[in-house]
Amino acid sequence: MKDYQLGEFEEIVLLTVGILNNVSYSVAIKDEIESRLKRTVSMGALHTALNRMESKGYLKSFSGEGNEERAGRPRRYFEITALGKKAIRHAKETRDELWNAIPTTIWQSSISSM
Repeated sequence: MKDYQLGEFEEIVLLTVGILNNVSYSVAIKDEIESRLKRTVSMGALHTALNRMESKGYLKSFSGEGNEERAGRPRRYFEITALGKKAIRHAKETRDELWNAIPTTIWQSSISSM
């Protein structure tokens, strides 16, 4: 399933687009990631990831209405495609399989040593 491999940041961005649903534009995505993960996101890195995932077919974008606040420029909104949903589902299943493969004794021994 190499076709569906996502980097960590791509996975975070896809999940955030899903969380924001109908209001997924770059500033909202950036703010949501920073708020939830307490990590700084540069707009350049975010736009690079959004464009890369759109070219892979994981996201699609559309223009909203322009407004006075943005000097008439429309916002670019993003939504997850069917392929993007498959990719994020694959990432979750892969992570779940790895988590489930860790022997419970690992967790028990680390708790008792704390």
